[in-house]
Amino acid sequence: MAQLVLLSSEIQPYAFRDDGIFPNNPHLPALFYEDCLQVPDDFTAAAAIEALFTSNGWTGIWESGIYNFHHYHSTSHEVLGVCSGEATIQLGGPHGINLEIRMGDVLIIPAGVAHCSLNSSADFSCIGAYPPGQEQYDVCRGDASERPEADERIEHLQLPAIDPVYGADGPMRQYWLEWRLA
Repeated sequence: MAQLVLLSSEIQPYAFRDDGIFPNNPHLPALFYEDCLQVPDDFTAAAAIEALFTSNGWTGIWESGIYNFHHYHSTSHEVLGVCSGEATIQLGGPHGINLEIRMGDVLIIPAGVAHCSLNSSADFSCIGAYPPGQEQYDVCRGDASERPEADERIEHLQLPAIDPVYGADGPMRQYWLEWRLA
């Protein structure tokens, strides 16, 4: 299996308020690690990203595209590592921001933050994973019947102990703790 090279990446946070349909996350921003992985340009890229997430304790791993409808998870945080192609995704719901993601990018999405694919290249694929104990994720679509129970689950969901990319000393947890206290 080809090895990934971890590159230094400036973290780009994206915070979203509750828009009345999607709760987003009142305390945690989505974190975009742009071009943080030097991914082998062959069929081993998916396996290499999966191995990275697994080595950092993230579970429930899948490989696919991203749903083309707005949704969020109230029972889990999620990481997406792009292993091929490129896509435009929308974060924060229909009035959120559009983000271009491509091979080598990683996006950490906290519980509650709405996301969907607006379009993608034919070869787009990503690896998704969840923190330990959060691999039984739900898919919420912004229906009024989901709340306030979904809000309660989001509020009480444990922060991941280990960054899915950079491991125990990675920036995710510290970043989220500082953001939560701000």
